[in-house]
Amino acid sequence: MPVNKDASGRRSVEVETEVPGTPEEVWQAIATGPGISAWFVPTKLEEREGGAIVMDFGPGMESKAVVSAWDPPRRFVGENKDGMGPGSPAMATEWTVEAKSGGTCRVRVVHSWFASTDDWDDQFESVEKGWPAFFRILKIYVAHFGGQPSEVIALMAMSAESKSAAWEKLLGALGFAPLAEGQRVETPHGAPRLRGIVDWVVDKDHEELFIRLDEPTSGVAYLFPIVMGGQVCLSVRLYLYGAQARAVAAREAPLWQAWITGLLPPAEAVTEGEASKA
Repeated sequence: MPVNKDASGRRSVEVETEVPGTPEEVWQAIATGPGISAWFVPTKLEEREGGAIVMDFGPGMESKAVVSAWDPPRRFVGENKDGMGPGSPAMATEWTVEAKSGGTCRVRVVHSWFASTDDWDDQFESVEKGWPAFFRILKIYVAHFGGQPSEVIALMAMSAESKSAAWEKLLGALGFAPLAEGQRVETPHGAPRLRGIVDWVVDKDHEELFIRLDEPTSGVAYLFPIVMGGQVCLSVRLYLYGAQARAVAAREAPLWQAWITGLLPPAEAVTEGEASKA
């Protein structure tokens, strides 16, 4: 969706999705620290007007905002004075929840900022394009795991190969080729334990894979390649749910790190936060 502009200089991009559940259930997932952490990134949120919002995108990659409006379970706004980074305009992010028929809710996210030029439009549009993937995880979480404890394993490795070649290398090493929605997949001997059902697989031009997991525990696996700094980053994110999620994450994270480091030359294997700073 293109950037919306009005005469006052306000610019905005917005996305929306439909999520199963009551407004109260959906609110817990999108307006609390544990809820947001379960499908997006580790987050702390003080549930009140004037409260702090801190989202952890990796080492040195914190995003900080202040709650400027708080109306549960319908609407809240976070204002981030740093916007998209140094030199960028301040940004406000509005979240709204609207009950729909059939036991679902519409969730809308609007990012807005004031600017007299188009200099930052591309960056804000890129944020908008990232939401559909995380909305898919949100839907799975609310439908099947809402309110459960969660932990995330987030890894990324760099490759000098083309995006398609790196993606095929990752899927081949995991034994995940070919792929189809509804297909049951399982990693082979030598790879970290992963088993589940393919929830969604995106076409070759926008490679993304979502798996609803039953091993190493209940959860969602989200895998994708992205071009970054002239190289390709292979991202593996495992959202783990249930009382055992923390113990499983502590056990499995080192295994995944060793495996993905071995998949590519050691000098190119990095954590997600380090790749973002590269």
